[in-house]
Amino acid sequence: MRLHYFQHVPFEDPGYIQEWAQKKNIRISATHGYRDWQVPAAADIDFLVIMGGPMGVVDEGKYPWLAAEKKYIEGAIKLGKPVLGVCLGAQMIASVLGARVYANKYKEIGWFKVKPRGDTASSLWSIQGKKDFFAFHWHGDTFDLPSGAVHVASSEACPHQAFVYDDRVLGLQFHLESTLEGIKRLIQNCREDMKKGDFVQTEAQILEISPGYLPTTHTLMDAVLNGLFSIA
Repeated sequence: MRLHYFQHVPFEDPGYIQEWAQKKNIRISATHGYRDWQVPAAADIDFLVIMGGPMGVVDEGKYPWLAAEKKYIEGAIKLGKPVLGVCLGAQMIASVLGARVYANKYKEIGWFKVKPRGDTASSLWSIQGKKDFFAFHWHGDTFDLPSGAVHVASSEACPHQAFVYDDRVLGLQFHLESTLEGIKRLIQNCREDMKKGDFVQTEAQILEISPGYLPTTHTLMDAVLNGLFSIA
């Protein structure tokens, strides 16, 4: 089995997803859009993951490879591949499916509660149960729900936190894959985003509370990835 992922900047790697894949003996390949554009045929992969990044889905003028990436995502979805999008990745999926991506009312940076929707019928998300949980966030944009998608989670700052499409495509605005080192790299490279706001924690707050929350988010990430991989 083969997992392929898109990475948009050097400091936002797959994090815990890579650890999960190694434990499962799953072959991993990657496209680093900021460095090169080498992709396998979508038919040759079993599972596609799209990581986050500080750019926006409409920034194709500055990052021309975003256009090619969107076409690849669209092709993978049409082929029925399981697809996971994280943060920018979720926005890319939403855009490919025809939904609007735009600036959220609030920036959301730090650890904030996510509320699963209790009325969702998606088997892909029901494995998470109905309990609220804290997840790591780092975003200023949001998306409308794509037509035909199931809305599965929200937060106080951002109503559209997660959606499922065709019960094999999952968009997560928040990060379950983050590691402590990955969070430190985000802070180091995107510190200018951390301007005071209603839903922006300080560097000290984030680094203090991250170790306590990460084990739970990795357990959730396990469940999400196992659910997606089971349909690959």
